[in-house]
Amino acid sequence: MTKTLVALLALSLAVPTAANVPPSPLTLEQRAEQALAHDDYAYAFVEGLTTEVGPRQAGTEAEARARAWAVEWLKQYGFENVAIEPFMMDTWVPGDIARARVTGPFAQDLAVLPLGNSAATPAGGIEAEVVFFRTVDELRAAPAGSLTGKIAYISHQMRPAQDGSHYGFAGPARWVGAGIAASKGAVATVIKSVGTDHHRNPHTGGTSFPEGVAAIPAGALSLPDAENLERMFARAKGRPVTLKLEMNPRQIGQTESGNVVGEIVGRNPSLPPVLLACHIDSWWNAPGAFDDGAGCGIIIAAARHAASSGRPLRTIRVLLAGAEETGLWGSKAYSAAHINEPIAVGIESDFGADRIWRFDSNFRETNPALHKKIAAAVARFGVSAGSDVATGGADLNIVRDQKGALVDLQQDGTRYFDLHHTPDDTLDKIDIAQLRQNVAVWTQVVGILANEDTAILTGTPVPAAPAIMQK
Repeated sequence: MTKTLVALLALSLAVPTAANVPPSPLTLEQRAEQALAHDDYAYAFVEGLTTEVGPRQAGTEAEARARAWAVEWLKQYGFENVAIEPFMMDTWVPGDIARARVTGPFAQDLAVLPLGNSAATPAGGIEAEVVFFRTVDELRAAPAGSLTGKIAYISHQMRPAQDGSHYGFAGPARWVGAGIAASKGAVATVIKSVGTDHHRNPHTGGTSFPEGVAAIPAGALSLPDAENLERMFARAKGRPVTLKLEMNPRQIGQTESGNVVGEIVGRNPSLPPVLLACHIDSWWNAPGAFDDGAGCGIIIAAARHAASSGRPLRTIRVLLAGAEETGLWGSKAYSAAHINEPIAVGIESDFGADRIWRFDSNFRETNPALHKKIAAAVARFGVSAGSDVATGGADLNIVRDQKGALVDLQQDGTRYFDLHHTPDDTLDKIDIAQLRQNVAVWTQVVGILANEDTAILTGTPVPAAPAIMQK
């Protein structure tokens, strides 16, 4: 970014102070409209982060560079109380070998990546017969010990959806499949990537193993390769399909990660703040423009736009959480450190950069006036009022732990799982017009919440974290 652009952005987003109040400040509504037409701040953030830092695997030096980069950004644009809050975490790294080859009856290579928490194969790899499971439920039904010495292959039928709901349908293949297979004796697991694209890009992501079950090698095949493998099973006509798998990920023990925080301090700092969240880390295989560089750009830009119409009543706090992808480490650490500090309301952006289409809260019944006010204010941006109870994003553990107020600004997820956790999660996938719509909607909502002078409380029970949080 040029120094001129930086200076212009800083000027246009300056927070009015007692010493520098524009004679006719724009209203919140005007600021939101301005963001819709002209905001470049969110894009500048994600462009800078992906260009100057790139992939940001949790607990690594690259994630540390991302934190330092974000701190400088927040300070440059006038955020107060900017800090890194460190925490320790168990750290997994992917290694540099990931190979899969069908050795019979139709010998050929397949594109594969390790899943988070996967064990390594022995040097030279594992070769074994593959057992095909169409669903996780089929795998669960397999007899104990029936996979001894074999490789489990787990499929699913995920489809694109605006609300991303098919992730919850297909996700267990990745989240728990390897652990179930290991408990039945499997020496390794490969899955059909949990995604919706048909590039030869495997989708990584975390997997888990039950207590007392040793980790086994676990990989994800690209969707075209997984479907090819399934055709092989159909043509093998009962002959065994064998696969050689070689990967070298490893657990490296405890390393330091951290959360980045900053504030726009309100006129009444004694009131509980509005918490805006995203996560700063990504998987190692992509610069994470959609997941979640754009989310961080959106919340920071919205905080600045909302405050630029006049210093808000409540403090606006941004939380750029660390180590989300590998287990919500930053979200848990933030809640543990701040659980006794009430939050007025929490919102997160972590579902890409495409347009917001629905607004939900968990105070529709307990604070209907506020819910209706927000719904009316965002309708002009094409955002409908939903009736679901908001559950909040992955990095809002503190609000759920406090049983506090939550807002969900639902983004269009139709193409999100084409990019999710793949090498294709790059800057060029961001549609600037849709990104600006996000910033405009967020500006409007944050401005309303940050100037709410009554308690934003909820008595509505918050459901368990949705499947989208199972990163």
